[in-house]
Amino acid sequence: MKTKNISTILFILFASFLFSQTIDVMSFNIRLASVDDGENHWNIRKDKVKDLISYYEADFVGLQEAQKPQIDYLLDNNSAYSFLGRPRTDEANAEFSCIFYLKNKYKVLEQNTFWLSENPEKSGKSWDAAYPRIVTYALFENIKTKKKIWVLNTHFDHVGVIARQKSAEIILEKIKTLQKKRNVPVVLTGDFNSVESDSWMKPLFENLQEARSNSVTKPYAEKATWNGFKFNEKPSEQIDFIFSSKNNTKVLKYRTITDFYDYKYPSDHFPIVAKIQLK
Repeated sequence: MKTKNISTILFILFASFLFSQTIDVMSFNIRLASVDDGENHWNIRKDKVKDLISYYEADFVGLQEAQKPQIDYLLDNNSAYSFLGRPRTDEANAEFSCIFYLKNKYKVLEQNTFWLSENPEKSGKSWDAAYPRIVTYALFENIKTKKKIWVLNTHFDHVGVIARQKSAEIILEKIKTLQKKRNVPVVLTGDFNSVESDSWMKPLFENLQEARSNSVTKPYAEKATWNGFKFNEKPSEQIDFIFSSKNNTKVLKYRTITDFYDYKYPSDHFPIVAKIQLK
């Protein structure tokens, strides 16, 4: 009888491990390497960005405003990660909305980048957007557990109101298509250049669960994510978000990372990180 009970317990524990696991997801606008940033130039703060990403070691990191030299530096100095994504234009210093992932923990089964425009398969902008905007996504498989997950990362336009509305619609439609192809958990990260009360954000909040407002435990640190490199002013707006699918994920923890050095921030955005259970 005792042996049978132990076997039952072991089976339950194994089944629990097999069908449920947690991941850490980060969204981080690292700010491009602008020559106008003075004391906040990339060459001054790049080690801080690198060390922050290395320390938190999230399973997936959605980066925004990342240029190829920045990506190369972060990868050259952190052997744990690989990345995927395409630039939004063919320019030498074009921005990526790329995804970093722990390369020894996950393998990529499928990946692509599309544009938030009337012609998603071709580089360009539409409506009232100031710049071309993209979404990078991939289907990942945990090498050990074989559990799969869709991860998407984006950066909405900062000017176009119609463009942001259409972008939200396009992403939700894409998520539906991906889940029809493979019905597994979905995570969406990004700088949405929007606040929760903006009308175009409502469909995202209704169809997905936003990490901060759905965290089982109390979110850590302030809500605002955009600091503008203004260390002596209190940030007031959350424009960076992490979303996940409602039916098969649970947000366990959420944090706004307000780390600083020499009374300066590593970027003009705070990174955010969520611990998410895949059910």
